[in-house]
Amino acid sequence: MKNTSKRNPWAWIPTLYFAQGLPYVAVMTISVIMYKRLGISNTDIALYTGWLYLPWVIKPFWSPFVDIIKTKRWWTLTMQWIIAFALAGIAFAIPAPFFFQLTLAIFWLVGFTSATHDIAADGFYMLALTEHEQSLYVGIRSTFYRIATVAGQGLLVIVAGLIETNSGLAPVGVTVNADPSAEWKAPELDAIYSTPADLAGELAFITPQNNINVAVNTPGEVTAMIDGKEETMAFSRYSSLMRDSVKHMNERNGFVAAETPTASGAEVTAKKAEAPSAFTTWLKKNFGEEREPFTARDNNFAIVGVRLNKQPAAGEEIVLNVTHKSGDQSIKLEQNKLSTRFVFTDKNWDKPAYLFYEVDHKLTQPTTASFEGASGNIPLAWSVVFAVLSAFFFIVAAYHSWALPRPASDGRNDAGNTASSIIAEFFETFKSFFSKPQAWVAIAFMLLYRLPEAQLVKLINPFLLDPIDKGGLGLTTGEVGIVYGTVGIIGLTLGGIIGGIVAAKGGLKKWLWPMAWSMSLTCLTFVYLSYASAPSLLTVNICVFIEQFGYGFGFTAYMLYLIYFSEGKHKTAHYAICTGFMALGMMLPGMAAGWLQETIGYRHFFIWTMICCAATIGICAFIKIDPNFGRKVEKQ
Repeated sequence: MKNTSKRNPWAWIPTLYFAQGLPYVAVMTISVIMYKRLGISNTDIALYTGWLYLPWVIKPFWSPFVDIIKTKRWWTLTMQWIIAFALAGIAFAIPAPFFFQLTLAIFWLVGFTSATHDIAADGFYMLALTEHEQSLYVGIRSTFYRIATVAGQGLLVIVAGLIETNSGLAPVGVTVNADPSAEWKAPELDAIYSTPADLAGELAFITPQNNINVAVNTPGEVTAMIDGKEETMAFSRYSSLMRDSVKHMNERNGFVAAETPTASGAEVTAKKAEAPSAFTTWLKKNFGEEREPFTARDNNFAIVGVRLNKQPAAGEEIVLNVTHKSGDQSIKLEQNKLSTRFVFTDKNWDKPAYLFYEVDHKLTQPTTASFEGASGNIPLAWSVVFAVLSAFFFIVAAYHSWALPRPASDGRNDAGNTASSIIAEFFETFKSFFSKPQAWVAIAFMLLYRLPEAQLVKLINPFLLDPIDKGGLGLTTGEVGIVYGTVGIIGLTLGGIIGGIVAAKGGLKKWLWPMAWSMSLTCLTFVYLSYASAPSLLTVNICVFIEQFGYGFGFTAYMLYLIYFSEGKHKTAHYAICTGFMALGMMLPGMAAGWLQETIGYRHFFIWTMICCAATIGICAFIKIDPNFGRKVEKQ
């Protein structure tokens, strides 16, 4: 007999949505970090891991099968078991000689399995809970999904780092001290050669620059030797030449694999910048922000050399990975063009591998950052990480086999068992979605409700980082990490939780308008910041918190409406289709946001986002919602 006993939602919602977030992070973020540490080129990482997002983009196209075949509970548990075995496969494949191709194939499997798990878990959420409970827990599920992303990007990467640090040679540390009052000095590239090798000691990494002081301010021009000739040049060109020198020296000495030249061997020349279109010119002339000409300031840099103290065994490779350990993130390792992974052998042990540090020119107070180079067993470290992930999914799948309730409504679909009936039901799922009452109004809501935020979210970080004379706030990288990465996340999470609580009390219809206005009016904080004269860091934090809280609060109505519109026979597939429109509504406006801001400036861009709020508010006027949806109905 089927058990329909109700399980406390707290027993399974947090773990279910924590488990939903981890595979996504593993595929989209952890894979990138792992491949970088294992020496895969940036080109290959960007190309192959970029395609891994595809399963989440196209998941609506196979969502009807999750509705038609078996139960949502069966799909959820089955996907968790498959993910558990797949993650174990990655752990075993990492030490293999052809690990890149093999792990990439398994990541594809994890991606499609995880996307299917998303469909089933979201469908199960709607079947296992009443409308009131769906409203109440919508913020909780989002919170634990975000916790999973933080744990995946933070905790698991820390575990890998600890294993690397403790399984090889003693770590080498470099501390960079930036001082705005210090006088600029040219870097000393020969300093590493002046350190005699300690041939009697244990094999270790050495650097004469464990603690290096660097100025923040830079001169306008620098005189340097170029090809044996003394030449005076702008500091920006000098910095670029030094970065290129570091790159070429590390490649020449065999620490980093040289980039593959073009097929013709010809030097690639930069294309001449295209003139702006007539529309861009008209828009800038009539709506662009008038500002004084912008004068760019250059970041200063420091160069540190690291090498081994004595020759390793013939054929032995010692891989050094250098990462930020602690301190202000306004001091950072250049990683866009330069590698921070170096391979030392018996051939290059006595040559320096160079690190290139950049110092944010917006620093106004002395600050410090520490970096650590580890040379442990990298394949072992990442194998352990994926073994831990696999073990977690084995445990969570076993736990959910007990914890997930068995709602009576989660039964087999009546499509039949023949292939023709299943195919017919598949197409019927899409037909019924677009045949629903207010279907096109609902689609417009999905595309327009987040129109202001879809554009705003792309420009928040650039606005915080850009210098004041370019229209930004001129914050340092470290300050932005606190403002947006910490305070903003807290505001977003609290807004979502509180939104779920109030929606469960009054229902979606009652709270739709307040949430829509919350989504809109909080954008005013960035209009204020763009016009404010040198706002304090506290003011910036408060404004970002308010805006993100308003977005989290207003987003609750959006998620609940997707659930409301998906109600019916094919609710699981219909919800997946809704999430496809949700992604489209964020993607398209976001693609044009950068161009628009560069054309009209930050102030007018933020005013434009406020104008777009009319779409958020306006579309709500056409939405029809049952007043009782999401609200707890008192028993008579």
